[in-house]
Amino acid sequence: MAGVVLKLLNTLLQNGLLTLPAGLLMAALWWYWNNGSASKAQKELRLAAQQFRKLSAAMTKNVIEYGGVGDSEEPTHHDLVPPAVPADIDHILLQHNRRTLEDSFTRSVNFYELMNQRRSVRFFSKEPVSEKVIENLIRTAGTAPSGAHTEPWQFVAVRDPDYKQKIREIVESEEEINYMKRMGSQWTNDLRALRTTHIKEYLTDAPWLVLVFKQVYTPLPDGRKRNNYYHEISTALSGGILLAAIQNAGLVTLTSTPMNCGPALKSLLGRPAHEKLLLLLPVGLPSATCTVPNIHRKKLNEILTVF
Repeated sequence: MAGVVLKLLNTLLQNGLLTLPAGLLMAALWWYWNNGSASKAQKELRLAAQQFRKLSAAMTKNVIEYGGVGDSEEPTHHDLVPPAVPADIDHILLQHNRRTLEDSFTRSVNFYELMNQRRSVRFFSKEPVSEKVIENLIRTAGTAPSGAHTEPWQFVAVRDPDYKQKIREIVESEEEINYMKRMGSQWTNDLRALRTTHIKEYLTDAPWLVLVFKQVYTPLPDGRKRNNYYHEISTALSGGILLAAIQNAGLVTLTSTPMNCGPALKSLLGRPAHEKLLLLLPVGLPSATCTVPNIHRKKLNEILTVF
């Protein structure tokens, strides 16, 4: 029973649903409730406290790994890691081009119409795309906001045919298992209308593959780690801006998130330990015979609530 309780408290701590003091208090109450002997309860409580101290020591790592917002134990000033932005940085006037209400409305309509043409494409032309264009797309993605300006993203652009072939082999191998076992009947049934399978020809047809990695922390020269706050959300925002940039450039892509492929792709591309794959985007032009499902997006009143 003790193991079950500790496991439950461990889970609550790991997911940020319980603080260390509250966990210790719960453990104490549980032992006093189930044991008439105070001395026995105190002994067991000491053992529980040791377990929680070990968990607490690991909490900083968990905060870093999962993109939390703080440390499990407040560090002393001497132990503080240098921030991404120096505390004494100058603040300057914002450079902002103010537009008329009419111009703002026109631009908002034009941008919506452009983005409303965006579709997820699985059939690519092999026509080349300039590396300069890809560089500009990544520059644009890099303008995304991030927690404490940590900019926790890294983009790997692949055009080498051999690397693309190896990436395809890794993805198709795992995707075959995903479709047959991991995803389950409901998920595969939900994808039936999209006519997707584990075969991913676009990974070798598209002129570019852009792999978006999130950096869960930033390693410092002295061996310490700077926490990249909200690294998942920050990198996802960057990915969204990248999708808009691709559409604006007249290109197409697919938001691919191949399950269980991250470690092998990370190894293939020589990425460091603090990076994890978030997105894999084929980028290029659609093939001459490219088709997409005739789906429709939700109406405005289905996605907007105004107070």
